[in-house]
Amino acid sequence: MSDHALSAAQPRPRLPAIPGVAIVLVALALVFAAISPNFLSTGNLSNILVQSVILLLLAMPMTLIIMTEGLDLSMGAVLTLASLVLALTVVSTQSLVLGLAGAVGVGLAFGFVNGWLVSSLRIPPFVATLGTLGVAQGLALIVSDGQSVVGIPRFLRQVYSGETAGIPNPILIGAAFYALFHVLLYHTKFGVYIRALGGNRDALTLAGVKWQRMLVAVYMLGGAMAGVAALLLTARINAGHPTAAIGMEFDAIAAVALGGTSFERGNGWIFGTLLGVLTVGVLRNGLNLMAVPSSAQVAATGALVIVALFLDGLRSRKP
Repeated sequence: MSDHALSAAQPRPRLPAIPGVAIVLVALALVFAAISPNFLSTGNLSNILVQSVILLLLAMPMTLIIMTEGLDLSMGAVLTLASLVLALTVVSTQSLVLGLAGAVGVGLAFGFVNGWLVSSLRIPPFVATLGTLGVAQGLALIVSDGQSVVGIPRFLRQVYSGETAGIPNPILIGAAFYALFHVLLYHTKFGVYIRALGGNRDALTLAGVKWQRMLVAVYMLGGAMAGVAALLLTARINAGHPTAAIGMEFDAIAAVALGGTSFERGNGWIFGTLLGVLTVGVLRNGLNLMAVPSSAQVAATGALVIVALFLDGLRSRKP
């Protein structure tokens, strides 16, 4: 089977996914605007965008992983470990390049292990990544001795707090990676293979593609993005902390599910994921303005996941 035929055989993103998440996003914005007059201020809207970038960097590769009928529960723990490695490296060497390389290296290593466990040992993704989540959490406590890494230099903090041409740096970084993932998924053979991994692996085999390697590559991409996100996370909190990003994988899964990506058949949509990320960001920001405790915010995000998965189940049962 040719690559052209394989591409034609794969399902395209389904348009009905966008209106649903868009309605939720607008509804939340209207509710919070009515409750808090500061919600629609320029400063607060910019703050939502900036604070959503780290989640976006996790949610986009999570979209690709879920499109392969996989899951990565280790992403938040890997982000935490990568942030600690980055902080320790930058503090000791004063080199941002070495710090970022170390963080991305950590992510790639965990991504490779996740992909190998799922593709070669055929361990279910939930079980495999739950195991590596524990490993990453343990290593984070070991390398930090359970303490925060402080003394972050100003040039690293500027990555998050600085601006370029009047636009906050995180927004520029998020926009660049969104464009990269859009091209990757919709305009490259790799994107075709990703859809086939979830929708028709037999077609990949017939096309002569080693789908196991492709699956490992998808998980490694997720790990690498956790390393990149570590740059923004460390700059944002001005430290490396052994529990800084624990649980962020659930926000990423929530954003992907809200965006309409199906957990079956390789159906996914990067733009829908972007809307899902903004929805989670608006929810968290609005609840913060209302002084809602963080525990209740986690519960609210969890409720969004349940609703999204329920709706996904309804869609999957349609003929």
